[in-house]
Amino acid sequence: MSKASNRRKKIFGDVIAYAFLTLGCLGVLLPFFVILSTSFKTYIDSVKVPFRFFRGYIDFTGYKEVFQMPSLYSGLGNTLLIVLPIMFVGVFTSLLSAFAFAKMRFRAKSAMFAVLMFSMMLPGVITMTPAYIVYDWIGWTDSFLPLMIPNAFGTVACTFFLRQYFYTIPNEMLEAAEIDGLGKFGSFIRIMIPLAKPAIIAQMVLWFIAGYNDYFGPMLYLNTESKYTLQLVLRLMTGSAESNWPKIMACCVITMIPMLVLYFVAQKQLIEGIASTGLKE
Repeated sequence: MSKASNRRKKIFGDVIAYAFLTLGCLGVLLPFFVILSTSFKTYIDSVKVPFRFFRGYIDFTGYKEVFQMPSLYSGLGNTLLIVLPIMFVGVFTSLLSAFAFAKMRFRAKSAMFAVLMFSMMLPGVITMTPAYIVYDWIGWTDSFLPLMIPNAFGTVACTFFLRQYFYTIPNEMLEAAEIDGLGKFGSFIRIMIPLAKPAIIAQMVLWFIAGYNDYFGPMLYLNTESKYTLQLVLRLMTGSAESNWPKIMACCVITMIPMLVLYFVAQKQLIEGIASTGLKE
């Protein structure tokens, strides 16, 4: 087979692959185009059938109404209050657990990690009712505590991810640090954390996204409207008989902006942290 024939086949394969990738990308972006276009319509245009992306003009009424909503600012404040402090505390405690499982030797280490991983297999609905009963019994319902305190001890997924990253760091570096007089905690602070910066940033970004978009937890534990997070504020807007779709879509666009900014700022570290995570034992 000639080189020209092989080249034509390669070009044809690349064209097919890029065509499928383009279609998949458009399928993912289509809902965002619908949200964005609807946010710039009037209410009458937003309910017209058939749906049209653009009506020939742009209307900012939805955005003006959203920025006049006190619940938008309280929801954003409540969301950040729940997510940001626990993000730092939870990632740090997960780092401690990951360091212990990756670089320290102690009895029943493998068994303990197996139990930890097994807990990931349990569906959340199994522990939902017992957790709610316990939190209600100690008086934590209708407060931020059930959404914050459990996560302050870290998560299994975060611990597993960071443990795998720590395995890629040579043990010789820790042994040299111990010879220089650093203890386990000193090695953890001065060596492991700086070297694991990409993985830590990646986990912080993923943690923030998960907390920012969490709907089920706040819906389950928060009853007072003044304590609602952004996701509950959006849900409250769709509960009326005639939903104001331009206003709702404008609120969706505004709530997506922090996520987009965070992604573009931490994009390099996020990709590096995920891509460089090893799987060796």
